[in-house]
Amino acid sequence: MNSTNQISNMSNLPNPQPRILLVDDEAYLRDSIRQTLELEDYQVDCFANGEHLLKDQKLEQVGLLITDISMPGMSGLQLMQQINQRDKDLPVILITGHGDISMAVQAMRDGAWDFIEKPFSNDRLLDAVKRAMQKRQLVLENRQLKVDIEAHTAPGPRILGNSEPMRQLRQILKRVINAPADILIEGETGTGKELVSRYLHEHSNRQQHNFVAINCGAIPENLIESELFGHEAGAFTGAGKKRVGKFEHANGGTLFLDEIESMPISLQVKILRVLEDRKVEPLGSNKSISLDIRIVAATKTDLKALSDQGSFRSDLYYRLNLVNVHIPPLRQRSEDIALLFQHFTLIASARYQSEIVPLSIEQRQALLKHQWPGNVRELRNLAERYILMGSHTPFDFSAAVSSPNGLSSLSDQVEQFERSLLEQALESSKGNLKQAMEVLDLPRKTLYDKMKKHQLNKEMFKSAE
Repeated sequence: MNSTNQISNMSNLPNPQPRILLVDDEAYLRDSIRQTLELEDYQVDCFANGEHLLKDQKLEQVGLLITDISMPGMSGLQLMQQINQRDKDLPVILITGHGDISMAVQAMRDGAWDFIEKPFSNDRLLDAVKRAMQKRQLVLENRQLKVDIEAHTAPGPRILGNSEPMRQLRQILKRVINAPADILIEGETGTGKELVSRYLHEHSNRQQHNFVAINCGAIPENLIESELFGHEAGAFTGAGKKRVGKFEHANGGTLFLDEIESMPISLQVKILRVLEDRKVEPLGSNKSISLDIRIVAATKTDLKALSDQGSFRSDLYYRLNLVNVHIPPLRQRSEDIALLFQHFTLIASARYQSEIVPLSIEQRQALLKHQWPGNVRELRNLAERYILMGSHTPFDFSAAVSSPNGLSSLSDQVEQFERSLLEQALESSKGNLKQAMEVLDLPRKTLYDKMKKHQLNKEMFKSAE
C-alpha cells in the first residue's frame, strides 16, 4: 500500500452500523430476536406495533425492518407499504405463521426482501439479516457518496467535513446561497470564516461578479471610510485622483467585511445607512451610486454582547444578523480531523514535491487528543510542517501539538488513559468486541458506551496488524 492510501484510510473509517427495527406484538419473541441479533453486534430498536414505529422514527440510519405479518391494528404488510413510501430501498424481512405464507410470497413480489416462517432457527434469521444489511450498507454508502461528491468536488471553495455540525452548516449555506440577504458569520480565529464567505459567493448567482474582502481591523481608521466608499479627486488632502471604493467595486457581487467588531463606532452608522438604502456616496461627491450587493460580515467575538455593552451599534448588529452562520471550532468536530489532515498533506505534498509518510498510531492519537486552539489554520500549518520535515526526520506530533504549558487537567489525563486502554484492547483484538470485553473485563453495554464517548468504531481496528 502506498503512503497516500495509508493516510487516506484515516478519513475513510466506516460509519456506525445501521440500526435494525424490530416489530412484533409478542414480547417474548421480540426479546428472543433482539438478544440473538445483539449477540452478533447489531443495534436493535424494538416496537410492539407499527404505529409506534412510524410516529417519529427517522430512516436515514436504519438498515433493516423485521416485522411480523399478523398483528393487531396495523399489519406487517401495511407497515411495509408505509415504510416503502418513505424509503423504497429499505429491506423488509417478514415473519410469517403457516397461514401467512401466501401473503408473504405476494409481499416478496411487491418488494419485501425475505420472509421467515415460524418456527425458525437463529441461523436462518442471521443469514437473512446479514444479506439484507450488506445490501442496505451499499445503498447508504452510495447515498452518502453522492452527498460528499457534491459537497467536496464542486468547483470553487470546498467546505470539508463529514461531522454532523458541518453537514448542518452546508445545509444552511445551501438554503441561503442565492438569497439577497446579508449574512453574519461567527467563529473562532482559524475556523475558516473567509472560506465560507467565498463558498457563498462562488456557488451563488453572483459568482460572475467581484468578491471583495476587507479586514476592518487592518486598515487605519482615517483611511477605512475612503477604502469602503471611495472618493473623488481632491476630496481630502492627498486625494490626487478619483478612487472606486470597495462597495462600488463589489457591485453585483459580494463584499466580505472581516473582523466587523473592530469597525469604529463612527463608521458603523454610515455602514448601516448603506445596508438600508443599498446606495453609497463617495467622499467629496453629492451623487449616490445604487448597489446590487450582498454583505457577508464575520466576527470572532459575540457581537450581541458587544452591542449590549455599547461597543457595537445594536441596530447594525440586528441588520447584519438576518442570517446567522456559526462555524464550529475544530475541537467540536474531531471526526473531521483525519479528513482535513489528509486534504492539507496532499496539497502540501504537491506543492513541495515531497512524499507523504504514513502516520503511526501514536501520531493519530496526538492529532485526536489535541484541542486545536488555532482550529483549521493550526491543523493546516501542522500538515505542511509534517510534509516538509516528516520524510527526513522523525516528526514528534506530541511536541508539535502540545499545549502551551505542557500540562493537562486530571480529568483530561484520565480520559486520555481510558481511551488509550480501549484502543489497545480493540487493536489487539482487531476489532473483535467479545475479545475486547474479556481483555477489559467490561460488560457489553459499558464497552459500547465508552466507545461511543471516545468516538471509537470497531471497524477502525479490523485491519490493524
